[in-house]
Amino acid sequence: MPANQLKEFLDSHKVKYVTLTHSTGYTAKETASLAHVPGDEFAKTVIAKIDGAMVMAVLPASYHVDLPLLKAAAKGKKIALANETEFRDRFPECETGAMPPFGQLYGMRVFVDESLTRDKEIAFNAGTHHELIRLSYEDFAKLVQPKVAQFSTMAEAALRL
Repeated sequence: MPANQLKEFLDSHKVKYVTLTHSTGYTAKETASLAHVPGDEFAKTVIAKIDGAMVMAVLPASYHVDLPLLKAAAKGKKIALANETEFRDRFPECETGAMPPFGQLYGMRVFVDESLTRDKEIAFNAGTHHELIRLSYEDFAKLVQPKVAQFSTMAEAALRL
């Protein structure tokens, strides 16, 4: 089961979490809806390349990554979204697009949009398109130690640009 490595990691750090199983969903907004989690509390993981290195950008399901803002936050020179063929092998136990936002398990830096820091709890894919994990943002931040920055725009605003 894809979530085993993540659950073992959380258990080894004595973190309290809840695992939720839901109908299969392929987009972050769809998954949040199926699991009855508000879109601003469901953290999606987007893989980007900054100066050639893969990074995780973690943001609410209802938002989009603003690449220039993420590049500035990373103090990078070059940025692009990674395509699935570029990162799929980094997550062998995960279904493509369902990677949990724990970069240290995959050798990647993690950037978290500042809007997620306002949530008491966050939920995210646990490696499959039908299972998620919910835990306190505080525990997530202690374990992952992400770089927090503002690098997202609301989906509706992005459509108007």
